[in-house]
Amino acid sequence: MQTLIVTAHPDQDSLTIGVARQLRRAVQTGGVALVDLVAEGFDPRFGAADRDAYRGAADAPDDVLREQRRLDDVDHLVLVFPVYWWSMPALLKGWIDRVFINGWAFDIDPTGGTRRNLGSLTVHLLPVAGDAAGTYDRHGYEQALRTQIEHGIVDYCGAQRGATAFVYESERDDAEARGAAVDDAVARIVGAIDGAD
Repeated sequence: MQTLIVTAHPDQDSLTIGVARQLRRAVQTGGVALVDLVAEGFDPRFGAADRDAYRGAADAPDDVLREQRRLDDVDHLVLVFPVYWWSMPALLKGWIDRVFINGWAFDIDPTGGTRRNLGSLTVHLLPVAGDAAGTYDRHGYEQALRTQIEHGIVDYCGAQRGATAFVYESERDDAEARGAAVDDAVARIVGAIDGAD
């Protein structure tokens, strides 16, 4: 069992980066790697070369091929991210836009429909949210985020849905309550990964 944790936050001292590091230390099954897209300088812009690769007219750019190779070697992918405007940050979305493309994550056959290629990958989500769980529930934000990512990305590529564990009220002044929320979210993800062994 191999696990890849991917995060995107510009502040190395942020709660999001801290959660990703805590998760890396906590996973006991197999090897674990942490990818910090900001620290690595990943370019999220989907450009002409990406479009050509998506259409099958050229190979994917080298940075995209590197990310696909990383994912080819893992059983679990965990996305750890701050919630920006009820979604993931643009950097993480751009990583998905560029990496999870036709010809790798799925294949579009005009006559046979879509073939989903990531059946051996389980994707877990650990969103770090500023608002309370009640706010997310009342306005349907959690369901909207889960639909966008779990159904729109994970299901579309044929990957398996893993655990989704929100850290709510991440900006509260109560460090003890915040720490407990982080510990609970990390434990839920770890349980899903280690329990899959």
